[in-house]
Amino acid sequence: MSRRCVILSGGERHPLAGIRPGDFVVACDRGYAYAAAEGVRPDLVISDFDSYGGRVAEDVPVRRLPTEKDDTDTMAAVRFACGEGFDEIVILCALGGRLDHTLANLQALVYAVEHGASAAIESPDTRVSALRDGTLRLPRREGFSLSVFSAADESRVSIRGAKYELEEAVITNAFPLGASNEWRDGEAVIRCHSGVILVVESRL
Repeated sequence: MSRRCVILSGGERHPLAGIRPGDFVVACDRGYAYAAAEGVRPDLVISDFDSYGGRVAEDVPVRRLPTEKDDTDTMAAVRFACGEGFDEIVILCALGGRLDHTLANLQALVYAVEHGASAAIESPDTRVSALRDGTLRLPRREGFSLSVFSAADESRVSIRGAKYELEEAVITNAFPLGASNEWRDGEAVIRCHSGVILVVESRL
């Protein structure tokens, strides 16, 4: 049975509607405040507490991190989820706010798929899915654009069911060839043959 870990990051706050029964929820720093505001009890807090200095409920386990470290709190949570063998990792409240943290969160998705998990960042207006050596089927979303970017130096990609299609095309991380596509059919099928890609669904 698939195991899903939801990580609450400290970016722009949005409703936590993406949490499902049975999810293992990890809150990172300010993400704990977001959870508490909606009555969500995390299964674990991973934080250096540099942007949240409030109280954590006594029955919530805490993994306290040093403030001077290589990993962001969200990256530490992704490492934890991969180490615990979760099949799917979803990160909420990970966009907006500081650009450097947004970029770090996108790189955390790449780390997750390179370590065997499926991984995505979700918000009401944007979904970013990382894909390595696999296929992603995306139902048509009215009012959204569809973009594909290489997270590796080079990735080989096929796109079908979209206005602009590709067949085993090589895209790079130095040119935004896959930006601002759109659905043509009821479903877009994106295949990553090699490399790692980020697939972005954005509200127009």
